[in-house]
Amino acid sequence: MGTVLLRERVEGVSETPPNTLQYRFDGPEDAPVLVIGPSLGTTWHMWDRQIPELVRHWRVFRYDLPGHGGAPARPATAVAELGDRLLATLDGVGVQRFGYVGCSIGGAIGADLALRHPHRVAALALVASSARFGSADEFRQRGVIVRTNGLEPMARTAPERWFTPAFAAAQPAIVEWAVQMVRTTDPGCYIAACEALAAFDVRTELSRIPVPTLVVVGAEDRVTGPGDARTLVAGIPDARLALVPAASHLAPVEQPGAVTDLLLTHFSTAWQDTQAAIPMPDSVPRLSAPVQPLAEIAPAGPAPEAAAGGRPDPYAPGMRLRREVLGDAQVDGVLAATDDFTEDFQELVTRYAWGEVWSRDGLDRRTRSTVTLTALVASGRMESLAAHTRAALRNGLTPTEIREVLMQTAVYCGVPAASAAFTIAQSVIRAETTPPA
Repeated sequence: MGTVLLRERVEGVSETPPNTLQYRFDGPEDAPVLVIGPSLGTTWHMWDRQIPELVRHWRVFRYDLPGHGGAPARPATAVAELGDRLLATLDGVGVQRFGYVGCSIGGAIGADLALRHPHRVAALALVASSARFGSADEFRQRGVIVRTNGLEPMARTAPERWFTPAFAAAQPAIVEWAVQMVRTTDPGCYIAACEALAAFDVRTELSRIPVPTLVVVGAEDRVTGPGDARTLVAGIPDARLALVPAASHLAPVEQPGAVTDLLLTHFSTAWQDTQAAIPMPDSVPRLSAPVQPLAEIAPAGPAPEAAAGGRPDPYAPGMRLRREVLGDAQVDGVLAATDDFTEDFQELVTRYAWGEVWSRDGLDRRTRSTVTLTALVASGRMESLAAHTRAALRNGLTPTEIREVLMQTAVYCGVPAASAAFTIAQSVIRAETTPPA
């Protein structure tokens, strides 16, 4: 790629308002705006090698995720919230319509914007992204590991997730640079982003993305691989697939020339006036919506049936909350063992324990986990302690705090009960917080 003089560089770093993101502009003021989003654990610098060519055609707007690259550490636990912050930032600098390219979680933000604000997005490119990122359990366990051990385990394993072995061996300086991006990320913001990915699922909504879309995937990506890319292409009406050879998850870093050429071609041909097909609403709603609770981020489904007395049936929200707290594997195991004899009981547990009590606003989930652990030890219900120790970690309790809860139960519930609880909790904590090898 040739070099080009960047005619303007503007950064929005200091005094960033709470509802916006840290950003920078590169390129001429009078060019159309191309917004570029990063992957989890990276900064806008992951796109440095694309910039010289892109600014020949566009005014490039790059942003950092909260707590990444020195950005203010204001966690966001929903992809939609990140999208709202991005739109508020763009509104603040006078950008209404733009092309968008994002990598991984950056791609999720782009898909979310195309679904909720299609009149703002002229064309879309999703790089190493997915309609559903692995499993919710996987990302929530990653949050547990970071909360317990810090970001070093994620930094240590980043090279094998992001790059092919051949590239990692040939480019140790780039690999170390990438590792440092992870190490300098705010842990709380990283955990919040994991929560956002755990809750993100637009598989049933892809057909509503109305903009021309390029889906780019590294042929050797083991995080969001070709299978995820094909799901996106199959679901989005105007989408095409580009497979990048000899590249893993951070394809823009590993194969910068190939990715740049793909973006140049796509946005040069797909950037068209779709205003007639996607009209601007007569009254554009406020773009920065209030943050939604994590349990409400799932795609909207049919309205719950009203129970007796006109109240909504708490079963569906109870099942969502039960899965968020206990994990899909635990809940699936219980439901798989359910038969005609136990079906009504499991329905009762889901509807009332989870849909009525765990969902109440009076206590946060950390506190409810503390109460639950204590009650299980006091009543000797050790068969449920492992599941709720795991849930406590997911709800934000640290191993040290769980230890203190059990120390308290030793005094008030008895040493034998606490001893049994310590054995069970120790096993769970070791399994859940041991970093990947």
